[in-house]
Amino acid sequence: MTAGRPAAGPQRRRVAVRGLVQGVGFRPFVFTLAAELGLAGTVTNTGDGVLAEVEGPPESVDAFCRRVATDAPPLARVASVEHEALALTGAAGFAITPSRTDGTRRTLIPPDTATCADCLAELADPGDRRYRHPFISCTNCGPRHTIVTGLPYDRANTTMAGFPLCPDCEREYTDPADRRFHAQPLCCHACGPRLALVVPGLPSLDGEAALTEARRLLADGAILAVKGIGGYHLACDALNERSVARLRRRKRRGAKPFALMARDLAEIAPLLRPDPVEEELLTGAVRPIVLLRRRGPLPAALEAVAPRSPDLGVMLPYTPLHQLLIAPPGPRLLVMTSANLSGEPVVTEDRDAFARLAPLVDAWLTHDRPIHVPCEDSVVRVVDGEQLPIRRSRGHAPLPLPLPAPVRPVLAVGGDLKNTFALAQDGYAWLSGHIGDMDDLATLEAFDRAVAHLGAVTGVRPELLAVDRHPGYRSVRHARSTAGGREVRAVQHHHAHVASVMAEHGLDGGRPVLGVAFDGTGFGDDGAVWGGEVLLADYDGYRRLAHLAYVPLPGGDAAVARPYRTALAQLFAAGLPWAPQLPPVLACPENERRVLKRQLERSLNCAPTSSMGRLFDAVSALAGICQRVEYEAQAAIELEGAALAHGPAEGAYAFGLRPVDGTLVADPAPVLAAVVADLATGAPAGLIAARFHDAVAGLVRRVCAVAREEHGTGTVALTGGVFANALLSSACAEGLRADGFTVLRHRRVPPNDGGLALGQLMVAARAAGPATI
Repeated sequence: MTAGRPAAGPQRRRVAVRGLVQGVGFRPFVFTLAAELGLAGTVTNTGDGVLAEVEGPPESVDAFCRRVATDAPPLARVASVEHEALALTGAAGFAITPSRTDGTRRTLIPPDTATCADCLAELADPGDRRYRHPFISCTNCGPRHTIVTGLPYDRANTTMAGFPLCPDCEREYTDPADRRFHAQPLCCHACGPRLALVVPGLPSLDGEAALTEARRLLADGAILAVKGIGGYHLACDALNERSVARLRRRKRRGAKPFALMARDLAEIAPLLRPDPVEEELLTGAVRPIVLLRRRGPLPAALEAVAPRSPDLGVMLPYTPLHQLLIAPPGPRLLVMTSANLSGEPVVTEDRDAFARLAPLVDAWLTHDRPIHVPCEDSVVRVVDGEQLPIRRSRGHAPLPLPLPAPVRPVLAVGGDLKNTFALAQDGYAWLSGHIGDMDDLATLEAFDRAVAHLGAVTGVRPELLAVDRHPGYRSVRHARSTAGGREVRAVQHHHAHVASVMAEHGLDGGRPVLGVAFDGTGFGDDGAVWGGEVLLADYDGYRRLAHLAYVPLPGGDAAVARPYRTALAQLFAAGLPWAPQLPPVLACPENERRVLKRQLERSLNCAPTSSMGRLFDAVSALAGICQRVEYEAQAAIELEGAALAHGPAEGAYAFGLRPVDGTLVADPAPVLAAVVADLATGAPAGLIAARFHDAVAGLVRRVCAVAREEHGTGTVALTGGVFANALLSSACAEGLRADGFTVLRHRRVPPNDGGLALGQLMVAARAAGPATI
């Protein structure tokens, strides 16, 4: 204080904090901060965030307004702090007051978070009153998104409302010095949810007895339905080949890989050797399924978990129930897969679990805390040291993404596969968790429930619906039938993919990018099936600069399910004979081959396609790797695996490239001819796979170089489901950067159709209508 200058008097300010500030211990933090600074006042939750009033010395009030953002709790994300002067009241003390319900709904609900280290220590401590409590949590961990039923975020507005606090928990809840001060999921053995094991024909067990018997059943080879925080899982001992085979058969899983849950890193390190980035993902607060590259042969039992896949999807326990279930003496590696029949939504309701899962499981390990919001596990892989989302769900939803430009209130419905929708307004987009494939009534109903819930917690009231241009998509028909007079705007599929990458990288659209969009299927402007596209695009429009040459897709879905058909169609289009020794010729029954040839010659039910995904399928079949698929992208995944196993190869194939009406057309015929020639010399499948990957990466470099010369654009966005292929993504990025391009790849939303909604909303909510540039 300067000598002779009178001390400034006390001040009072109202401080509004917005962002992820509910369900993360923010009010207890404010309480403690105010006490440290000697401030009086109050703090409360509102539908818009957290509102505090503080009174005291000016320097303390200033410090509060600064530190409320800089010192926030670990799970909090402060978006803004606004404050205004108030009249002094002279009141003493600081209090947390009841939440305000003023009708505003724009606060952020935190995602579900893995059990923290403090709670894990208590879970394992025989002297702690929550020792082995399957629902232990605190302000820094546990369920949030999946239990919220309304706002503000208080216990009464969660599925914990039916579990009144016992006196011990009540004391912790009201003690500002306690780690569980105002922790809404707070509970213990005395007042929390109850665990139960149900085995048909036997009395049910609860508590510790249920856990003990569940571990014994798993060790004996049983398949269990296990209720998690966002839905049921199907679990079995991953090292029991018969159990894995039985689960695969019951679920009608085909050859699709299962996800594993490992007891700890030590269980997987010798087999998969995760790198530091992968270890951080596995052990962090989100704990997604991480796709880990095989480093060598796996034990025979694990081969049954992910047959012929180059990756193994692994996660570590993220709930206390998981920790207890996988602890000794139970199995140390569990198959942990979504509890549903293939294509159906994940099961969340107990009555559905007992009815729909009865043909799949031998017992149910369940509990009585309701799941209000379904949320499947997130899936990621690491490419060039950075995270690439494959499925953005648990641990991320419903956190918003900041938008590079404001948009009007919009619902973007996504696509029909890997559906994820988005609500957006002003500068934020809220992406849903994974919904699934929109191929039945149950999924559409799950979609509607999820839209209603996300709308309730975000306050977004969409005045516009953004959809794909495909007239046959169920998501499109459903949106139009439920629009209720609101405008519905269609966005071209690959334009949306490119806009999605631009948005997550914060591009405002002022300059166009070269968008390389490679996937399986997208409805083109000319009615053909697009999927091997290079676009010059911004949010307002696009121009098709290059694409793969059209080839016939005989029978549509039949060709997708049987890559040998796609391979034969590619050979036909390339003018190459169906030599009897070629693998797809051998795989195709003679009668089918005769019909297929007539079909191609007469162009009957042969949709033209430029799909890069289908070309991957064709080369996989031609190399003898995969002739029939039992899950999406199987042929391409196994082709990537063969290339990885082989390693770098010399003598890459090369596409033909020619201008047609101002557009570059990439002809795969020279590549296919080179593959046939390699096969004639006895070249191994891995060599063919490696050379093909190099050819595609080389094509991307050539096309982008020509486009830069013509249009001066130095930024390339890689998107579409084909770029979930780590080998191709790395090769393209390395080559393009060597050529001086800035390369944008997905890091926050998936490159597949799970990221489509973000691009749809950026195009539809800004543009006056479809445009080209």
